[in-house]
Amino acid sequence: MAFSIPSIPPLDISAMQAARKRQSSLTKPEGSLGQLEELSIQLAGITGQHFPDLQRKAVVVMAADHGVSAEGVSAYPAEVTRQMVANFLAGGAAINVLARLAGAQVVVVDMGVAADLDEAPGLIRRKIARGTSNMSAGAAMTREQAEEALQTGVEVADGLIDSGVNLLASGDMGIGNTTPSSAITAVITDRPAAQVTGRGTGLGDEALARKVELIAKSITLNRPDPADALDVVSKVGGFEIAGLAGVMLGAAARRVPVVVDGFISGAAALIAAGLSPAVKPYLIAAHQSVEIGHKYLLEHLGLKPLLNLDLRLGEGTGAALAFPILEAACRILQEMATFDEAQVSHK
Repeated sequence: MAFSIPSIPPLDISAMQAARKRQSSLTKPEGSLGQLEELSIQLAGITGQHFPDLQRKAVVVMAADHGVSAEGVSAYPAEVTRQMVANFLAGGAAINVLARLAGAQVVVVDMGVAADLDEAPGLIRRKIARGTSNMSAGAAMTREQAEEALQTGVEVADGLIDSGVNLLASGDMGIGNTTPSSAITAVITDRPAAQVTGRGTGLGDEALARKVELIAKSITLNRPDPADALDVVSKVGGFEIAGLAGVMLGAAARRVPVVVDGFISGAAALIAAGLSPAVKPYLIAAHQSVEIGHKYLLEHLGLKPLLNLDLRLGEGTGAALAFPILEAACRILQEMATFDEAQVSHK
């Protein structure tokens, strides 16, 4: 199948101007709420609404396995991907706890788990293959599989938005997936593998050195073209990474903001932005991950993280923690009185 990149509209300038004008009239020194003010203006531009409504939230957790995990790039065995999907569906993972706290639903998408998953509430089964191929021995997937994953992401976003969701977040599950994420970051930001590769689930020094070596080998072998994001994700990516890129593109095309979680979601954002730079204003970075490559990809995308809590779990946990910040920005715009309304003297 040929993937058609969705058309993404520019931010709504008139809505942003209205939000900026209201911010300047609220009962506070102008700019005193810092990032909250700019965030409210950005959200107005994304949604096209003077008073954005972001109460119907969902975290899309895409899951897939990776052939390169056979090389010992993770401290955990590959079967943990399947086991953690079951944990998500049972409501027992960190993302479930934080999503409940934020009033968000969790939607799990099987993009390529190396096991057959039974139907379950909250699970969307869109398996492309039982894990990617080992990227250190050849391309992780075919170009056609990458396009299928991207299209799946767009369709998942469309389905959620059609059901009434107006704020999306990206989440991931896949043992070994910091390895393709580091490879994508190295290729697109033009940095050496060692500079963008971290310990993932907790590798020791020897295993980390092996991981860096495998990433460098994979890039040399597959020669992904940094100017062709589809080529990059097909050669050194993952099904869940391509799928999340599709979610971002699909949401932006529908004027729905996407809260980008950590390193794996950031790699997906690099792919989405490579396919359509117009997606970038629709992306909100939740946090700065401990993974060393994350700061470089955020700099490349021009995104400023809202939080820095030394997180490195994934699943969408950082994004769920950022949800109340977005809602606070909107509520300030909607509910705070102006100087005239409150009969407070201007400076």
